[in-house]
Amino acid sequence: MLPSDTADPIGKSTTDGLHPVLADVTARVIARSAAARSNYLARINRARRQGRIRQHLACTNLAHGYAAAPVQDKLRLRNEPVPCLAIVSAYNDMLSAHQPYERYPELLRRAAREVGAVAQFAGGVPAMCDGVTQGQPGMELSLFSRDTIAMSTAIALSHNMFDAVVCLGICDKIVPGLLIGALHFGHLPVVFVPGGPMASGLANKEKARVRQAYARGEVGRDALLASEEQSYHGAGTCTFYGTANSNQMIMEALGLHLPGAAFVPPQGALRDALSAAAARQALANADHGSRYRPVGAIVSEKAMLNAVVALLATGGSTNHTLHLVAIAKAAGIILEWCDLDELSAVVPLLARVYPNGDSDVNHFHAAGGTGFVIRELLDAGLMHDDVTTILGDSLRRHACEPALTSGTHEVTPIRFDPAPSQSGDLSVLRPASTPFASNGGLRLLSGNLGRAIIKISAVAEKYWLVEAPARVFTSQEAFLSAYAAGDLDCDFVAVVRYQGPRANGMPELHALTPALANLQDAGRRVALVTDGRMSGASGKVPAAIHVTPEALDGGLLAQVCDGDLIRLDVRCGQLALLVDAAELARRPRAAVDLDGHRHGMGRELFAVFREKVSAADTGATLFALPEPLHIEENAT
Repeated sequence: MLPSDTADPIGKSTTDGLHPVLADVTARVIARSAAARSNYLARINRARRQGRIRQHLACTNLAHGYAAAPVQDKLRLRNEPVPCLAIVSAYNDMLSAHQPYERYPELLRRAAREVGAVAQFAGGVPAMCDGVTQGQPGMELSLFSRDTIAMSTAIALSHNMFDAVVCLGICDKIVPGLLIGALHFGHLPVVFVPGGPMASGLANKEKARVRQAYARGEVGRDALLASEEQSYHGAGTCTFYGTANSNQMIMEALGLHLPGAAFVPPQGALRDALSAAAARQALANADHGSRYRPVGAIVSEKAMLNAVVALLATGGSTNHTLHLVAIAKAAGIILEWCDLDELSAVVPLLARVYPNGDSDVNHFHAAGGTGFVIRELLDAGLMHDDVTTILGDSLRRHACEPALTSGTHEVTPIRFDPAPSQSGDLSVLRPASTPFASNGGLRLLSGNLGRAIIKISAVAEKYWLVEAPARVFTSQEAFLSAYAAGDLDCDFVAVVRYQGPRANGMPELHALTPALANLQDAGRRVALVTDGRMSGASGKVPAAIHVTPEALDGGLLAQVCDGDLIRLDVRCGQLALLVDAAELARRPRAAVDLDGHRHGMGRELFAVFREKVSAADTGATLFALPEPLHIEENAT
C-alpha cells in the first residue's frame, strides 16, 4: 500500500519538535480530509495493483506507442521490462522562462538511455504569459489555463505507456496545472524540472519608479518600454518574486525538485546536469524497484502544509491562496484559507525579494536560497521533516544546494552540499532567529463583504487600517480613466467588482498598482477591494482580493455604492461595509453587462468554465474532491 500520514515513514511522533500551531493545523487538516484522502489513496492503490502499465496494451496499441521511436528504444520497449519515462512539457519560445525547454527532451532521452530506460515526449501543455496578457482580454483566460493544463497533462499520460513522469514547467498557472494533472495519475512517480531565472537586469526599485512616473504622465511610452526591456531581457524566469518563482519555492518544499534546482541559471553545465539527474531520479522511483515513490504519496497533508509555510516564509504570491487549495483538492486534501491565516501568524518572514524588497531571486539564491529556508524552518519546528519526497523519507535531504564535481563519467556528477550555515546577505535572507517580520504577511479578512485575502509583506503598518468612502468600478479601465481625469485625488477605497471567476475568469488587475501607489505616495489613504486577483507580485497598497462570494454569485460587493464607508482593518482581520443592514435589504444589486467578457480572444470557448468554476476559497477550480470507488471497483 502507499504510505500516508497515518503511518509515519521514519517512525517519529508526528508532533515531535513541531511548533504547536503547525501541529494543531496539521491535525485539523488530516481530520478534515480523512474521507477524501482515503478515497484518493484507494484510487491510486487500485491503479498500482493493475500492474505494469504497458502490459495492458493490445499489440496494435503498443505498436502505435513506439512506431516512431529509434530502433534501440523500440527494441527495449518491445522486448525488455524497462521503464518508460513520460516527458510533459510547457515549452514555447515566447515565454522567456520556458524557452530553454526547447532542448530538454533530447537531454532527458539521453539520460534515460544511460540507465537502460526509454523516455518519450508524451505531450505538450499550453503556457500563457501573464506578463504579456496583463490588462488585455487574454488575461481573462489566465486562471482557467491552470485547469486546461491539468486536463492536457491527463491527455498526455492517458496513453498508458509510462512508468514515471518528468514535468517541465515554471510559470504562474503552469506548475499548479501540471501538478493537478499529475495527481490524477498519482500512482506514477513525478519529478518537476525547472529551468532557472534570467540574469538580473534593471534594478527593481528603478523599474517601479519608472512605472509610477509613467502613470503620472511624467515619462512617455518610449522610456517605459526601455525600462521594461532592461528588466525582461533574456531567457529564464522573470526575476521578481511573483507566482512563477513562488511555484519554484513550493516545489522545493514539496520535495518534487532535486534540492536547490529552482534558481540555478538556465545556461551552464550545472543546469544540464540537474535536468539529466531529474530524469534518472524519476526512473529510479518507478514501480520496478524498491524505491517506489509515487507523486500521490509525496503530496500528503504534511507536505501541503510545508508548501504553505515555505510560501509564507518567503513572502510569496497571493495567487497560491487559490492554487494550493486546488492542488490539495486533487490529492484528496481539504486546505482552507483559515489554515493559511493561522500559520501566517506564526511563520516568520525570512526573505525580502522584490516586491517585498529591492533584491531579486538571483540575490536570494546567492544568499543561501531554498536550502537555507528549508533548513531554518525545519530547525524552528515550522516544517514537517517526516514526509516522503523524491529522494526518500526526510525533507531535510532538500536543505542542500547542488554543485558540480569532477569525474570521468559520461554524465557529469552532481553533489549536494549542506545549505550555508549563515546567510550571504542579511538584507535578502535571514535566519528564523532574526527574521524580517514575525509573521508571514498573509491575512484572511472577514466581514459582511465576505472573505478576502490580503498580503501585507510590503505594506507599511500605518496603512493596515483604512476607513474611507467607496469608489465603485466594474473594470480596471474605468478606474484608470478616473485616475487620468484627476477624479481620485482623495481618500477612498476602490471597489473593482465583477472580476471573479464566474464573471470574467478572475483576471489579475496589475495595472491598478502604479496609480494606487502614486496616490498613497501623495498622502492619500487608499485601498483596493475586489473579487478579482492582483498580480502575484502584490505591492505596498493594502488590497483585499479574491473577495468571496464574488459580486456575480450573491456577494455584497454588488450592492456597494459610491460614498459608502468601507473599513479594511488588517489587525482585526475585518472587511466591512459600514451601511445599515436595513438599508442594504432595500438596496438592489447593481446591474452589469458582462457580454463584452464573453466573446473574443477565445473567451466564448470557456463558457462552461465560468458556469462550473468553484469559489475562490475552494480553489476557483472545475475539479471536485475524489469520490469513493464503486463497489465493483473495490472487488478487483
